[in-house]
Amino acid sequence: MRDQPDNDFDIVIAGGGFAGSITALILTNLNFRVCVIEKGQHPRFAIGESSTPVADLLLRELASKYNLPWLHDFSRYGSWQASHPEVVCGIKRGFSFFKHHPGKDFLTDAYHKNELLVAASTNDSQSDTNWLRADFDAFIAHKVTEAGIAYFDQTEIIEAKWDGAWELKSNYPHGSEVIHASFLIDATGSGALADKLFGVKSSAGEFLTNSSAVFSHFDDVPRWTNKLKEDGISTNDFPYDPDNSALHQVLDEGWMWMLWFNDCRTSRGFALENNRFSYEDLSGEQIWNNTLEKYPALGNMLKGIALSAQPGRIIKADRLQRKLARCFGEGWVALPHTAGFIDPLFSSGIAHSLSGIEKLVRIIAQNRDNGDSLNTDLAQYEHAVFEELKLIDMLVAGCYQTMDCFELFNAWSMLYFAATIAHEQNLMKKQMQGYMLCANDQNIQDMVHDGYADLQQLISNKVPSDEEIRQFTDRIRKRIKPYNIAGLLDPSLKNMYRHTAAQI
Repeated sequence: MRDQPDNDFDIVIAGGGFAGSITALILTNLNFRVCVIEKGQHPRFAIGESSTPVADLLLRELASKYNLPWLHDFSRYGSWQASHPEVVCGIKRGFSFFKHHPGKDFLTDAYHKNELLVAASTNDSQSDTNWLRADFDAFIAHKVTEAGIAYFDQTEIIEAKWDGAWELKSNYPHGSEVIHASFLIDATGSGALADKLFGVKSSAGEFLTNSSAVFSHFDDVPRWTNKLKEDGISTNDFPYDPDNSALHQVLDEGWMWMLWFNDCRTSRGFALENNRFSYEDLSGEQIWNNTLEKYPALGNMLKGIALSAQPGRIIKADRLQRKLARCFGEGWVALPHTAGFIDPLFSSGIAHSLSGIEKLVRIIAQNRDNGDSLNTDLAQYEHAVFEELKLIDMLVAGCYQTMDCFELFNAWSMLYFAATIAHEQNLMKKQMQGYMLCANDQNIQDMVHDGYADLQQLISNKVPSDEEIRQFTDRIRKRIKPYNIAGLLDPSLKNMYRHTAAQI
């Protein structure tokens, strides 16, 4: 789009993914003159992601508060299918975990000792969704242009000058633009633009989690439940079909995600822990094949599966963790996924982005004519985003440290589900201005930090005994009790939780 009468805007948003586009639509409805600059072009490949009840609650709140009624339909699988079945997604009934051991086929027992299923909905219609980001991002970007918002794709910001307002020099395939704006929002999803324009660096040094990934999309992959049935493993007491969920195959050195979409595509990837294993000298294909060979149940099921046309290859991502040194400055701010990222283990990315949008658009609207208070509020926003990242980091790091002992992994992961329940309950009470996962709640912080200290003592330089694991589990059970409305760690439920999330 190059036919704007002028290039003078209140706000420029760099990045036309779903977060940048939703932000643009909201700010336009708040009577700001907005421009979106997208370096690429839709539809484009992005790894599949899954929503959560927290993400759905936030999506509904944004839709209602900012007059985007069509956005509400994407907050549940049933309404998504009724309104926009052409935008590809998949059913996500909850989180499923299956523990594998090197060189052995998958085994479990009647007590589901190597299985954990945590339902987030009571039926398919009310379930969360796996997003095929290429489709969803393209749909939201179309809504941006449909709303008459200036949208420049295949355009790269190459230089920025600040003198009380921005002068942005941008290049596109057949020319260049100079765009002026009072404020810039970085929604690019990486730290590269902040480094180039503002000299703000990203690093991973302060994080506990240290993981990398190899991933792609595949066509016509066999279903895990079929593999279980072929091996004589009963699924009769499962609360849902685990293929209709965020399916985690837990390994000693990491985990594999499996996300199904309605068009028979799947998002598959290994997220692997770097502290105990080195992957730097291996290609993505070598890591993929070596890991499948190590775990026979996965290797036999996925042998010879076809890559989807997009991206058509195995992608290798080195250390996933990153955080900007700061996520705002004079005349600019970064959305959460640009500010930092931990790991996809608990599908926190969509919810974190929407939580940041909710906070940020409110701040911008409240400080329309007051730059001094804007910076004060943006400093509070930055504190929130960084505290949220620290809490997610600790929760994820504890999981990686216990993946070789599923009983410990099971117990530790309940801290995440308890924090999620607390956040959902706050959102249901319309407490929209809180931190992601209640990261500003001292009781939640104490619950996680004390649990992490106990975990470090337990696993330091030894293999925990059965009695030590039982005692640790009891302590976790007591710590989550104030939030535990789902029977988490109730032995009678045998790791099968039928509904843990808020009704929305």
